[in-house]
Amino acid sequence: MIGIYYGLATLAAMLAGLPIAFALGSVAILFMLIFMPAAALDTVTQNVYDELASITLLSIPLFILKGAAIGRSRAGRDLYSAIHAWMQRVPGGLGIANVLACALFAAMAGSSPATCSAIGSAGIPEMRSRGYSPGLASGIIAAGGTLGILLPPSITMILYSVAAEQSLGRLFLASIVPGLLLMSLFAGYAAWRFSRDQHLAGESAYVEPPSTWHEKIRLLPRVVPFLILLLGVMVALYGGYATPAETAGLGGLLALGLVIAVYRMWKPSDLSPILTATIRESTMLMFIIGMSLLYSYVMSYLHISQSAAQWIIAQHFSRWVLLFSVLVLVAGLGFFLPPVSIIVMTASIILPPLKAAGFNLVWFGVIMTIIMEMGLIHPPVGLNLFVIRHVAPDISLNKIIRGVMPFVGLMMLAVLILCVFPELSLTMPDWIMGVK
Repeated sequence: MIGIYYGLATLAAMLAGLPIAFALGSVAILFMLIFMPAAALDTVTQNVYDELASITLLSIPLFILKGAAIGRSRAGRDLYSAIHAWMQRVPGGLGIANVLACALFAAMAGSSPATCSAIGSAGIPEMRSRGYSPGLASGIIAAGGTLGILLPPSITMILYSVAAEQSLGRLFLASIVPGLLLMSLFAGYAAWRFSRDQHLAGESAYVEPPSTWHEKIRLLPRVVPFLILLLGVMVALYGGYATPAETAGLGGLLALGLVIAVYRMWKPSDLSPILTATIRESTMLMFIIGMSLLYSYVMSYLHISQSAAQWIIAQHFSRWVLLFSVLVLVAGLGFFLPPVSIIVMTASIILPPLKAAGFNLVWFGVIMTIIMEMGLIHPPVGLNLFVIRHVAPDISLNKIIRGVMPFVGLMMLAVLILCVFPELSLTMPDWIMGVK
């Protein structure tokens, strides 16, 4: 009953419009006052500080710095322009170019909203001017942006590795092939849908003049710095030359060096927006993490999470029914909560039964991340929907939602494929890091 009251109080706080961090923190402290010894309140600051002092969490602000350096410069637009020029002759090539640009940007930024904002500000107007419907254009960017929490370096994966006590390197490697699978599904649907729309449009269909080889060659060097940045981070991490936190620092320095050397952004007035955005986003995210950890601590102290796990085990579900039930729970929470909160709030409840049922927790981390990606573009509180609404205010929310729903179906298909063929996720980490 305490667990039910805890959940209802949390839902009420969120529906009242409180920010996520304040909602979780206030509910946790309220239940500490009612159900826990008064001395427990004296440990709040120490508990939150101890949890945030993790060396793994240190990498989050550094990866955010890397993303801000790319997103707050002309780098995102240049990356998009180069890919568009080379993909122009492919049917639906502009949609495919946007998916690829989102994937590359996501792999460098590690943030879904940052990807949507950086690529969407250039990609949505370009697609609409070339015959893409508003719904399809917004759906491509919103869905492509979700790759930011799957492709390494993913902030969500960093948090999952802490909560599940799994190797971060293994999780990063396990997400690469599923990320490529989602990219292929998104790109294939974008090309098919655009070709169908053009066929239905008949003579009124838009025909774009092709780029010359001179233009393509001229734009190609704009991609090279991104590849150097991406390869530098990956080699340092997977080559064993640096820890995740050190790799994050390397990525941040390389990104700053890129914008200073290539875009001449060396003045304090140029760097100020990058550093300000990094501080704001890092503070917001770390505050959410801290309050989520406090929220989970109260759940554990009051035996809410343990009771829930025992109840699940007592039902004697088959392993696949158990997995399905857990994924439905995660999907439901994803309609209202960001991935950060979902991981920290549910890890202690859902991971022990799944581990007892024989599921690989690295593989499940990838599956769970894809399910949480769906929450980012699914109403009622899909974060990317509102980012797109901000980037393209003339597109109604109704059109954006209709545009993203086919991509939600593609994510469900990807989850089904990974359940049938788990080796798609596990082969690469086993091959590089050895069978665990």
